[in-house]
Amino acid sequence: MSLTNLTVWDYVVNFIDILLVWFVIYKLLTIIRGTKAIQLLKGIFVIVIVKSLSNLFGFNTLGWLMAQVMNWGVLAILVIFQPELRRALEQLGRGKLFARGTVPEENQQERLVEEIQKASTYMAKRRIGALITIEKGTELGDYVETGIPLKSYISSELLINIFIPNTPLHDGAVILQNNQVAAAACYLPLSESPFISKELGTRHRAAIGMSEVTDSLTIVVSEETGGISVTKNGELYRDLNQESFRAMLTSELVVENIKSTSPSIFNWRGKKNG
Repeated sequence: MSLTNLTVWDYVVNFIDILLVWFVIYKLLTIIRGTKAIQLLKGIFVIVIVKSLSNLFGFNTLGWLMAQVMNWGVLAILVIFQPELRRALEQLGRGKLFARGTVPEENQQERLVEEIQKASTYMAKRRIGALITIEKGTELGDYVETGIPLKSYISSELLINIFIPNTPLHDGAVILQNNQVAAAACYLPLSESPFISKELGTRHRAAIGMSEVTDSLTIVVSEETGGISVTKNGELYRDLNQESFRAMLTSELVVENIKSTSPSIFNWRGKKNG
């Protein structure tokens, strides 16, 4: 059928068809956004680009190798993306795949900053060691499962009580997720970087390791010095004073949250003005 034979209705149907495909792709990307799967997806794009370039420049061996990778790619995707595919099917079964997103209240994030600072300051003055990880974009479900589930309201009193020495939950990390204390006594991955100072202990190494594999924010209170440190994106910010500590928490948890949840065509339940 030539373009000249298409009716107005055909154009409308094609346009709606394209929009639906685009919307489904967008929702699927939303599901895997912030997970390790997004990094694997980037790897797939690299393989496709390499395959195209090998065909263009006549690199036969490299082209054959990429072709084999792509031929077995479907099976590999099913294995690698199994957790994300299972989650997508579960959401589809619950009718949540196309559900409208909710926007966290700004005052919840401000209260989170306040409670974390109060707890960290209290423990720093008394040199109580602590390790607190705050989930951002990357889901931390795998790490939450290594600890003791709490799903509790966040308060400075609870955080302090968890890290009191010789209590059942003090050894390990607390993970904050969806404005809750998701779990305590969690295991975090230790960084293997040779550039970490020898004077830093296991807590700092675990905090750096967590920041290397996720985009989470991790707070460390040193048991030896009482210093408060923060790790993000593989970087360690040591011995922050109260002003710098609060400024970093606000920047990462409040300001960033406002930017990411500002009303848009994809965010149907943004805050009302006024």
